Amino acid sequence: MSDTIFAFEPVIRLGFFTGVLALMALWEVFAPRRPQQVGRARRWPSNLALVAVDTLALRLFFPLAAVGMALQAQSAGWGLFNQLALPGWLAVLLSVLALDMIIYFQHRAFHRIPLLWRLHRMHHADLEIDVTTGLRFHPLEILLSMGIKLVAVTALGAPALAVLIFEVLLNATSMFNHANARLPLALDRILRLLLVTPDMHRVHHSVRPEETDSNFGFNLPWWDRLFRSYRPQPRDGHLGMIIGLEYLRDPRELRLDRLLTQPFREPR
Repeated sequence: MSDTIFAFEPVIRLGFFTGVLALMALWEVFAPRRPQQVGRARRWPSNLALVAVDTLALRLFFPLAAVGMALQAQSAGWGLFNQLALPGWLAVLLSVLALDMIIYFQHRAFHRIPLLWRLHRMHHADLEIDVTTGLRFHPLEILLSMGIKLVAVTALGAPALAVLIFEVLLNATSMFNHANARLPLALDRILRLLLVTPDMHRVHHSVRPEETDSNFGFNLPWWDRLFRSYRPQPRDGHLGMIIGLEYLRDPRELRLDRLLTQPFREPR
């Protein structure tokens, strides 16, 4: 891929972001999976404002970003795939798979390590789950995640094209699998063999701890099956399950100021 296309990286990312967000929002309107008790007007302003805060934080602290780091690593010959004589398509494929597995283990770590959970729990404290929940991450978690990604990209020597594909896919599938969108059950059973579906990931947002600590994948469902964290359905069913955390159910916690300070406060 030519350097010209990488110059349009922000346009490519923004195009996929707005397109998938609009598509999922419409899907939720015309074919919702669950009725929502807490509506969009209460939740969406803060969830979407976090996108702007996170983007600003990334541009401020990591102006090079992951694609830029991949280009620099390629120029300097850093990383595994820059040392191996692999076909370009194979290096791209293996890099995308490796980055997806790394993000799976990162996600598990954010659940297991108490300090990291304080950052990540804001994502789980949403009182409903829909397309904007897939964008609802604390800026400190986003910065830490980018730092991990930069180390992974450098160590792998991942091609810049692979990094761009992975980041676009991660953003798109996060919105897809958090969507309050209804899929035919037969299609869901087939699709979740290749991709994390909304029904599969919704289990991860259950108020039940044993369900919260399952289905960590964002893009590919294989890691959960391989590393024994897969749970096919919630115990109370998708219509009966409660979304969120037991100890963060105050509607005031939906405000942007409360979301940003949440990791530094002890929940009541």
